[in-house]
Amino acid sequence: MLYQSPDAADAESPLKPEELQVLRAQYEKEGEYVGVQTKFNYAWGLIKSSARNEQQEGVRLLSDIFRNAPERRRECLYYLALGNYKLGNYAEARRYNDLLVDHEPGNLQAGSLRGLIDDKVAREGLVGVAIVSGVAVAAAVVGSMIFKGTRRR
Repeated sequence: MLYQSPDAADAESPLKPEELQVLRAQYEKEGEYVGVQTKFNYAWGLIKSSARNEQQEGVRLLSDIFRNAPERRRECLYYLALGNYKLGNYAEARRYNDLLVDHEPGNLQAGSLRGLIDDKVAREGLVGVAIVSGVAVAAAVVGSMIFKGTRRR
């Protein structure tokens, strides 16, 4: 059976504070004996957050599940990819998403997320090129002004 994850647009809509608080309360109530499902649910809510520190905590919790509960790795992949994408960790996002696509080549959400990751990397790459080009032009202008100034003397 193909697991269908919500798409990236769904993850951009954070839970209401009271909904996240329900997940947090259950997680804290279970304490050191927190169940994998409770931890997963809380991590999912944190990944959906618009607060960077909550997204980081969600990725940390999912990474812990991924390492320590092999039977749950598959369901962690999409959210690890999504959480890393939201944090700007595009190489990690791509790595987790590619693992998911390897297991489920027909997963439409993973395909959609792959497109988002690739677009963001391309866009940020173009911005980086523009910044480097701008710095080079500015250096050339300053250099030519200095050169012209020394020739006039």
